[in-house]
Amino acid sequence: MTEIEIGKNKRARRAYAFDDVAIVPSRRTRDPKEVSTAWQIDAYRFDIPVLAAPMDSVMSPASAIEFGRLGGLGVLDLEGLWTRYEDPTPLLEELGQLRGVEATRRLQELYAEPIKAELITARLKEMREAGVTVAGSLSPQRTKEFAPAVVAAGVDMFVIRGTTVSAEHVSSESEPLNLKEFIYELDVPVIVGGCATYTAALHLMRTGAAGVLVGFGGGAAHTTRSVLGVSVPMATAVSDVAAARRDYMDESGGRYVHVIADGSIGTSGDIAKAIACGADAVMIGSPLARATDAPGRGFHWGSEATHRELPRGQRVEFEPVGTLEQIMVGPSHVADGTMNLIGALRRSMATTGYTEVKEFQRVEVVVH
Repeated sequence: MTEIEIGKNKRARRAYAFDDVAIVPSRRTRDPKEVSTAWQIDAYRFDIPVLAAPMDSVMSPASAIEFGRLGGLGVLDLEGLWTRYEDPTPLLEELGQLRGVEATRRLQELYAEPIKAELITARLKEMREAGVTVAGSLSPQRTKEFAPAVVAAGVDMFVIRGTTVSAEHVSSESEPLNLKEFIYELDVPVIVGGCATYTAALHLMRTGAAGVLVGFGGGAAHTTRSVLGVSVPMATAVSDVAAARRDYMDESGGRYVHVIADGSIGTSGDIAKAIACGADAVMIGSPLARATDAPGRGFHWGSEATHRELPRGQRVEFEPVGTLEQIMVGPSHVADGTMNLIGALRRSMATTGYTEVKEFQRVEVVVH
């Protein structure tokens, strides 16, 4: 462990972002056609190790269905516009006309509308009828209130996602969510996070979660770093949580918890580096916001941007590059890593001689 002094009173561990590391080719290469990017969590198998982030700018029921058709897992934000309004399409169009502070204020107003349990049921039913794996996300604060409606609607995968989620939340005003009891009582696999340290990840794994989300404060639509001062370089965070996964396997007698990198992933190269650092899969938002058929119409924001009292996110604008299908599986007509994400991952694995995602976690990396 490398520590450095920050003056005479503080020492800090050196940490690395994805931009600080690079994947090293080995002596063996493969034909990209022989590479498998398949990933399985619990009983569910996917052709690609990618989850679409539960953000209104990238996931509607329709886009979640399309993402599932492409082989990934689309996660719907069950606290978003689609569960607050019967038809949020005109509101999304309105948001596209606003800029700056005006857009932030309007987001706060729109997300003040109460969540409706019947809309949660309707949206998940729409996804289920399309024949894809159904996944929905709630924040820890809303999980106890709406989880019964989510489970009753027939969700396949339940995601509890926040800026940071702990197994030991303390509050004097309300009874905190007991993750271990909650997950034990559910009949569906739960993915929970984010976290960014070995210890926090180990505690979340002990709750019985099927997967742990790694990262907070780092996405393109987040301002958590500037507002709260909270941020963790992702290469180090993923590696630390992967170490917790290894040690938890020994502790639990072989139970495997999936590590999912969630944040600071903007290009196909970042996806490859996340897996190289130990992730089993990634959750992405901003790359999908560039789709011409994304619900945000070129704009991208997360739930942090809608907070009534302290927004910790901003609505950012991207130049659309292609359809959701082109962004995920090509073909690409740009050379910056924003299209054909899975084709690039496949080629990165082939270039370094690996044919399975799990094997690719062993690839050599260097700091540069």
